[in-house]
Formats: sequence, C-alpha cells, structure tokens
Amino acid sequence: MNLSDLQQFVARRYDEDLIPRLVDYVRIPAKSPAFDPNWAEHGHLAKVMADARQWAAAQPIAGLQVEIVSIEGRTPCLFFDVPATQGLGGERTVMFYGHLDKQPEMTGWRDGLGPWTPKIEDGKLYGRGGADDGYAVYAALTAIAALDAQGVPRPRCVGLIETCEESGSFDLPPYLDLLAPRLGDVALVVGMDSGCGNYDQLWVTTSLRGVATGTLTVEVLTEGVHSGMASGLVPSSFRIARQLLDRVDDSATGRVRLPELHADIPAERLEQAAAAGAILGDEVWRQFPWVGCSHGADGHAQCRPTTTDPVEGILNRTWRPALSVVGAAGLPAIESAGNVLRPKTSFKLSMRLPPTVDGERAAQALKRALEADPPYDARVRFDDAHGASGWNAPPTAPWLKRSLEQASQGAFGKPAAWLGEGGTIPFMSMLGEKFPLAQFVITGVLGPKSNAHGPNEFLHLPYVKRLTAAVAGIVADVR
Repeated sequence: MNLSDLQQFVARRYDEDLIPRLVDYVRIPAKSPAFDPNWAEHGHLAKVMADARQWAAAQPIAGLQVEIVSIEGRTPCLFFDVPATQGLGGERTVMFYGHLDKQPEMTGWRDGLGPWTPKIEDGKLYGRGGADDGYAVYAALTAIAALDAQGVPRPRCVGLIETCEESGSFDLPPYLDLLAPRLGDVALVVGMDSGCGNYDQLWVTTSLRGVATGTLTVEVLTEGVHSGMASGLVPSSFRIARQLLDRVDDSATGRVRLPELHADIPAERLEQAAAAGAILGDEVWRQFPWVGCSHGADGHAQCRPTTTDPVEGILNRTWRPALSVVGAAGLPAIESAGNVLRPKTSFKLSMRLPPTVDGERAAQALKRALEADPPYDARVRFDDAHGASGWNAPPTAPWLKRSLEQASQGAFGKPAAWLGEGGTIPFMSMLGEKFPLAQFVITGVLGPKSNAHGPNEFLHLPYVKRLTAAVAGIVADVR
C-alpha cells in the first residue's frame, strides 16, 4: 500500500465531493426523535438517509449493495454490504457504525454561525452534525474505495448507519436482530462517533460512560401565591429541589454520593489515563470555553476547573459519575417574573455513569434517593427515569495494537493514543453483547473545542482526512 497515494486519494475525495455534501447535510435539521417527535412528518431524517444512500449507491466499489432498511414506526437505518477483495473471502467482517440524526439547535452560536448554517472557517466546518456524526458513512466508504483504488486486499465490510443515536438508540435493537444474519462473523467494529484528545494523532476510545436521566418535579402548592404573604411559611419548591439534589451529589465538590453509581477503575485504564494526561497536559481542561478566566504572568488563562491535574481530569470525565441539570421548567422568564411563590419546580437531570455501571439500575437508584421521604411532605416525582449503560473495550489483540500504531504513524507521524470518553454510545454495549469476540476501533473527530451538542460545533477538516486514511490502513490489516 502506497500511503502517500492513499492519503492523496482521500484528501481529493473530501475536497471535491465530501465537504460539499457535508455542507448540504448541515443545512438539514435532522433532529433525533427525542427532540422532534414529529420526525416522520417533517421528513428530515428521511432526507439525510436518502441523500446518503444516493451518494453511496453511486460509488464505484465493486459489489457494493446499499439500502435503507425501515421497520414500521421506527427511525430508518442505512445498511451497506461490500464483498471482500483479492480472494480473502467473507469469513471475517469489518462492521462500520455511524448515525445521521442530530442534537437540537442549542443557543449561544457566535455571530455568523448557526446550527443549520454551514460555514467553513480556518479549516473547520461549523454547524450541527457534521462531526457528530454525519461524516461517518462518507468516511467509511471512502476508506474502502481508497484501498480498492490501490488494489489492496481487504475483508468484507458492512455498515449500519442509524438515525436514533442522539435519543439513546432505542430503535436500534430491532434492526440488530433483523440484520444479524446479514452481518456475518464480525471480527472488527469501527465506530467513528467518538472523540480525540488532540488533532495530532490517532486516538482510540477505550471506554464510554453510561447515562441515567429523568425529570425531577417538586410540587408544594396548587397555584402560585404572593411571596409576601407566603414566603417564610410555605417552603420554596426550588429550595426543596436543592435539598433533594444534595442527596445525589455534594454541591460543594460535585462528588456523587450514591455508592451504587461508582465503579472500580481497571488498572489498564489508569495506565492509559496517565499516558494520555502526559500527552495532553493542561489541554484536558483548557479546551473548554471558560468564562471569567484571569491571565497569569505567562499570558496563559488561569481558570478554576474541578482539578488541574490532567490525569485526574481524564478520570473524572471517563470513569467517575457526574450530575448535570440540563433543563428546567416552572421558572418564568426574568422579564415575566413577579413576586410570586411558584407552585412547582422541575429539573431535567443527566447523570453520567462509569462504563461498567448498569444504566437502568442507576436510574432506579436515583429515583429511590430523590423520591424517598420528601421534605415538608411535598409531592416529589422523578419521572421518565431510564438509563443507558456504558461500554468498556475488550482487551486489544496484538495484531490490532500493531495496526493502530502503524496507522497513526503513517497518517499523522505520531504514535496512537488511548483515551476513555465521557459520552454514551448505547450501540457499543449492544454490539459487544452481539459479538463478544469482536475487536473494536472506536474513534472520532470530536477534539478540543469541537463542542458536539453545544453551540459552534465544528468538524476539523484536516483531521478527518487523516483519520479516514488511518482507518483504511487498519481495515487492510484484518485477515
């Protein structure tokens, strides 16, 4: 394999074809069903599926079969199947995974940017979904085409691209069951929906956190009353909610108090975190858009994260639970707020979980802790409590470890690095159960400041080109 020619092939495909297609993809508000209950009527998910299928079907890859698979009442999936070349046979299969659904708009986009307004600036494509995870299907087939263009032998490849990932992949299990006979003996899973510690080398995801979510509602009154009449006698629903949240985590430190939401960190993951911390240093915490940072004598921003130790920072966001309040109701807008004691307060809670903690059990533990013995006999509910378990990668086979190192050196000129991720991809644990003997290469383009799910999300274009070339090299090593 001529690595230089392969990289040129990939770069040319992006510049001439893929980047314009991703620009068009960003424009489509293909929100995941949790954020667009009327997704079927709006047709945005169907549009991005149809666009991807049309492009895939036109690729000059011998024997490529591609189709949109639909189950009544569920979001659609794209499935492709590419036969092996050079007589390798179809006994061992590489499976690619990605998704085309998106997170909602989010506020705070800077001037000139927007979720559905693509803009290329400084080598980055801004807009919702390009990096998470619209590029994946295009990168997968481009990697295959790059190998075939050089006549490099490769195994059979299949791909499953869903449109429910940002909602927890609740539509995916039926598709896995439906397509299982067509997947074959999956030797390697390549998922390109994860992150990277920097844009300088290949990063391999070792684990993913799980998540438990639900809506906490505290009701004290049947209607709002004058605060001058009632405050001091009627307890504030907001204050009761604060008390309940203190059962779950320490408001001073953020440490989660519920022991069943913690897990032991494996020794290998501690070693990998130490190595990643040495590579990334302060970038572990400096990558975020902090407010109110002062600047020291060296000109660097001095911020106040929960820890400035890079290794502890990595472990905090990959192997330790953490609570976020991601939404609220019952609070009027400031301009509409009067001197009224409100009848109720609701918070949408998101609890990130260690990779080996069962998501559903964690959700029920949260429900028990929040609803038991409510202060002041208030009406307390933790509704829609549900969880998604994380994922911890199986031990990496020696051949794959060598392949990852060679791919990173070839595409980036630097060694591969290993890092856990704080997000959740429910598909990984599902597929791990389906194919317990498979190896996994979970990687992605969500590096510093790429801000998936938030404002100003971007796809780092130079990095995605090199990553695609690296993935091609890994696929060629599967025998």
